[in-house]
Amino acid sequence: MDRRCLKYRLTDDERVFFQKNGYLLIPDALSKDRVRTVRKALEKVYAKERRKGLEPHNTLHVREFFKEDRCFVDLIDYYKTIPKVWGILGWNIHLYLAHANVTPPEREGSERGLGLGWHQDTSRVNVEMETSPRPRLSVKVAFFLSDTSEPGRGNFYIIPGSQKRDMLKFPKGEGRKAKMRGSIPVLAAPGTAVIFDRRLWHSASANYWTESRKAIFYGFSYRWLAPRGPCNVKKYWNDLDPIQRQLCRQQPSDVHRYTSPVDEDVPLKVWIEKHLGKEAVQP
Repeated sequence: MDRRCLKYRLTDDERVFFQKNGYLLIPDALSKDRVRTVRKALEKVYAKERRKGLEPHNTLHVREFFKEDRCFVDLIDYYKTIPKVWGILGWNIHLYLAHANVTPPEREGSERGLGLGWHQDTSRVNVEMETSPRPRLSVKVAFFLSDTSEPGRGNFYIIPGSQKRDMLKFPKGEGRKAKMRGSIPVLAAPGTAVIFDRRLWHSASANYWTESRKAIFYGFSYRWLAPRGPCNVKKYWNDLDPIQRQLCRQQPSDVHRYTSPVDEDVPLKVWIEKHLGKEAVQP
């Protein structure tokens, strides 16, 4: 674990903002050099999918991409974002989902409008959990690799504060495609990271710029929540440190230890306690 993460722990003000609004913006999370490295790797993934038949105006949404380049794996425990993730969820966490997206410019004459599709993450969880508001359970970290600092560039749309609302009343006719009251496009320059609550009502949008919108998303949840897709880090496994292995879903020797872990199952807890004290890992 990179000790620099101790400088980027979740602050009290960030915690209050996140709890109220359901998201957190981290400008310049990635350096320009790292943005170039990761973007180049993502462009290779996109080119590979194009060779397999992806149409030029269709959006890329791929989950099995870690094996394509180590730079994707290095962002799992990135020092500017992972401390904020554990500050929100705690230490009994793993990566339950990751996906890479490339949104090409719309075809000339497109009539998609904003191209919205409002949703909360995790599908059946939102139907089968009995509590209200629904539990947080997970957060996502989105790294933006292209310039979405202006509207109309395939921006990530959100409704701040909507994570406490189980349902939205969508206009008749437009449904989930409607421009909802209070919604905003996230204006993110290359290198910006956005951490958001899975319950936050959000959407992708159409890209009317001249360049493709590029972003990668990392979903973190409690270790007892089943993953949604493979992690595909086998080729790097021997080079991962214990905390990276925890985050990449190392299996405990006993299934009960997903919910009742011992220290060897959760080296992140051990590391936090060593550097920040026992009070930092309570309860």
